[in-house]
Amino acid sequence: MSAAEDRARRSLIEAPADLLLDRLGAELATAYGITSVELYQVDYRLAELLPLGEGAPLTSPGHPAWRCFDHQEPILVQQVGWFPVGMRGERRGVLRIAPVPADPDTVEALAGIATALGHELTAVSAGTDVYRAARRSRRLTLAAEMQWELLPARSRVRPSFSLAGQLEPAYAVRGDSFDWSDDGDRLWLATINGTGEGVAAALLTSLATYALRNARRAGLSLADQAALADQAVYALHQGEQHLSTLLMEVELRSGVLTVVDAGSPRLVLLRDDDVHDLPIEAQFPLGMFEGTDYREQRFDLRPGDRLFVVSDGVVDAVGRDVRYGDTALERFLRRTGPLAPLDAVRSLIGDLRAFVAGDLIDDAVVVCLDWTGPQPSGGRVSTLPDR
Repeated sequence: MSAAEDRARRSLIEAPADLLLDRLGAELATAYGITSVELYQVDYRLAELLPLGEGAPLTSPGHPAWRCFDHQEPILVQQVGWFPVGMRGERRGVLRIAPVPADPDTVEALAGIATALGHELTAVSAGTDVYRAARRSRRLTLAAEMQWELLPARSRVRPSFSLAGQLEPAYAVRGDSFDWSDDGDRLWLATINGTGEGVAAALLTSLATYALRNARRAGLSLADQAALADQAVYALHQGEQHLSTLLMEVELRSGVLTVVDAGSPRLVLLRDDDVHDLPIEAQFPLGMFEGTDYREQRFDLRPGDRLFVVSDGVVDAVGRDVRYGDTALERFLRRTGPLAPLDAVRSLIGDLRAFVAGDLIDDAVVVCLDWTGPQPSGGRVSTLPDR
């Protein structure tokens, strides 16, 4: 790392939370003669790149900013550089820098600085609304605000897997949600197909999500996580409200997938260009009855497998009095093979918006998980032994 790059990274660490871009711009001007620095963050719909400062949103798919965002690599056009901003697979947006000399070492240093900006944005966002507010092309409903604050991130990448999810309609979601966590040995994923309307639906989903997190962090099995969340929801609502939930756990050393289907959203496997539903056992939704016992199922994932979780708001979307349906969904999922999970999710949501000619009316959640195979990750995950 050059001294100039080190100083730029240090300027980000030492900057006040609301002045990251200002302090970075000043340091880049001194170190590299750069006169223009602007951050564009992707909005909640994954449809626009919104400037932190003054300027117009970027919406054209062919724009260099979107090519940078999609391919996650620097793009240079006539001394204007676009650099991906993100952290651990989570794509936050792009950094526009000008002028940028066509010097590989400088481009590499600026790319590293843009990544450092992504880390700092994540670190400071809990203490300032500056960056969250700038990601919105319109006002969020209160229910949507609650749901987005509940999410872990929209994408995650590790050597063994790649993961992405999206809620729709992004600015007015109610009860649909997802949650995930990994510890280097296992990946946990929960997808909730919420019920009800507005804040009441968001509160119900929040209760279930925190109950699942509490059980997961206590080291309980997947079935016991479902049982604890089921008890929490039932204790409050006595069966009058419940939640369809899919719980998944992947052992990163082996690719063994454990599933608990609590009246869940749909789980679809894309393997070798074939699309089919995994044969999971339907069990009662969380909170429907008191003291439900849940059963686990196990499946072996193969390297290259892609899993989609979709709520009923996807299949049941209606455009021109025609339902989107299973056939259209399966046909589209086959076409996502070459795409990274976040791009696959964004493409599916875009296809749905085009189908309904606007934002979705019903809540929809889409999650995509790629299993790339057992491999070392942070020194904790070993290769799959012969069996």
